[in-house]
Amino acid sequence: MRPLLEVPMRPNAGSFPYTDDNGTVWLAFTDFGARSRERVVVCVHGLTRNGRDFDRLATAMARDFRVIEVDVAGRGRSGWLADKTAYTYPTYLKHMGAFLDYRGLESVDLVGTSMGGLIGMLMAAQPESPIRRLVLNDVGPFIPKVALERIGEHVGKDPRFRNLQEAAAYFQTIYADFGIPDELGWSDLTLHSAIRQENGTYALHYDPAIGDVFQEPMNDVDLWSVWDAITCPVLVLRGERSDLLTRETAQEMTKRGPKAELVEFPGCGHAPALMSEEQIKIVHEWLLSFDDSEADETTDAD
Repeated sequence: MRPLLEVPMRPNAGSFPYTDDNGTVWLAFTDFGARSRERVVVCVHGLTRNGRDFDRLATAMARDFRVIEVDVAGRGRSGWLADKTAYTYPTYLKHMGAFLDYRGLESVDLVGTSMGGLIGMLMAAQPESPIRRLVLNDVGPFIPKVALERIGEHVGKDPRFRNLQEAAAYFQTIYADFGIPDELGWSDLTLHSAIRQENGTYALHYDPAIGDVFQEPMNDVDLWSVWDAITCPVLVLRGERSDLLTRETAQEMTKRGPKAELVEFPGCGHAPALMSEEQIKIVHEWLLSFDDSEADETTDAD
């Protein structure tokens, strides 16, 4: 078997307009793999991140799947919402439904990190869900208040950096628990997480308003009723130092609802970067373990 990181794949970038009462926002995605692949994997990133976090995973899996990374509204190449109060999960669910319709996808596997995993859970719990299989990266149906307060300390901030070296140092501090395995990984993260401004400085590649909700008092998040409604196969990934997905919650996820499979990664916290060959192999092989005949046929509308 070839090393999982060996296969090169040139991604294709795209976007589409989503219009509602608040106006039109362009939502971006990056597409890896042949359109002829019947099995499609959609990757959804964390709160302050963007779809390019999954580049290594997508490149490795593109020989067996079509992999599409999405940029949630307000992040990466996607547009910013005019109504800043609309950065909510109901909005993200509407956008994801529109994205699947736009690409003509009726049934997909979903890999979601943190916020992206919550989006995946909410989609998977729906009647006649389009989610065939779900990989949750360091998130579950119970999130402690203390973890949300920690995230609130940096989300929504709007620092400026004189150069990419300053930006890299910032990212290596706030994302230290990602467990990024090498300098190339940090370089890629920096290039996709900082955007050059007209005055030559660099800013974070997201709308600072995504953090507005964290200005309110935080409480524990309890979504066990959502979890119990999920019927598709689920793989849960946990960073051993994670404060957002506790070991107790992860263990409970294996016992109720869809009774997930659980893998814990050493040397990282919230959330595993999914950049190491070991991490990629686990996700890739788990998705491959399902018989191709189980996959519903999908179509792709250009």
